[in-house]
Amino acid sequence: MTAGTPACVFCEIVAGRAQAHRVGENDRALAILDIFPYSHGHTLILSKRHVPLWYDLTEKEAGDLFALAHRVARRLSRAFDSEFVWLMARGRRIPHTHIFLVPTQHGDVLDRFFNGLQNVQETSEELSPLRALASREEAARRIIGPARTRSSRQRSGSRRTRKP
Repeated sequence: MTAGTPACVFCEIVAGRAQAHRVGENDRALAILDIFPYSHGHTLILSKRHVPLWYDLTEKEAGDLFALAHRVARRLSRAFDSEFVWLMARGRRIPHTHIFLVPTQHGDVLDRFFNGLQNVQETSEELSPLRALASREEAARRIIGPARTRSSRQRSGSRRTRKP
């Protein structure tokens, strides 16, 4: 954080100046229990370096962040006998990269939320243009560039063969 700006609570936790229930750690990431949990065991995986957006982390930082998330999620699944462990990268409300890991069960608050969100995704008229093949092809062009974009339908008919 720069001089004159409020301290980042996650930076304070990483530095050991603020209290947290630490449940895992590696070189570039720290796992703590969330103080406003969605479920028992809701864990946050923090980048040890203050970076607001997860995709601005270095490859090594992102690797450690997601490696710790994977390790902790497996522990959460066993500890809370969850149906699945929900993962979401955050950094908006608290501008410090963190991943939510939330053990969930059928019918709990997040399951109901995602069932409703899935219904919006699949039936919304507002989102229907995004489901069109042309829209997905445009998105692919924007993401990977026009020279490398081919739909799976186009690829299925032609296999590349390596010349000896």
